Amino acid sequence: MKANELKAGRRRVRRDIKVGDTVIVLAGGNSKKRENKGKTGKVLRFVGSDRVVVEGLNMVTRHRKAQGPDKLGGKTPMESPIHMSNVQYYSDKAKAGVKVVFQKLADGKKVRGYNDPESGKFIQIEGK
Repeated sequence: MKANELKAGRRRVRRDIKVGDTVIVLAGGNSKKRENKGKTGKVLRFVGSDRVVVEGLNMVTRHRKAQGPDKLGGKTPMESPIHMSNVQYYSDKAKAGVKVVFQKLADGKKVRGYNDPESGKFIQIEGK
């Protein structure tokens, strides 16, 4: 098997979005009402290889049973995962979603960034 071929049953994982990035929701949800489309939020965690949980978006109500006298039950709102194909990196400078690209610097280091929509120059995304 060649190095670039995938084994049977495995999917290629997109790694241009990371935990802590601000993303914009492009699509998803009910076709009659897409309340999350166009909203932005911070990525909290990944669920599996192809879903992300975004802070304050795609909220669902979780009905929890009481677990004794100290843990009360009730309805608690929580974030539900969104498929990665429905979110895009959000640039505060461009005030829009931008495509993340990878470039090698002169010293050979691979960095994450995007091409500025106005000037076309590569802008590096600052890491943590």
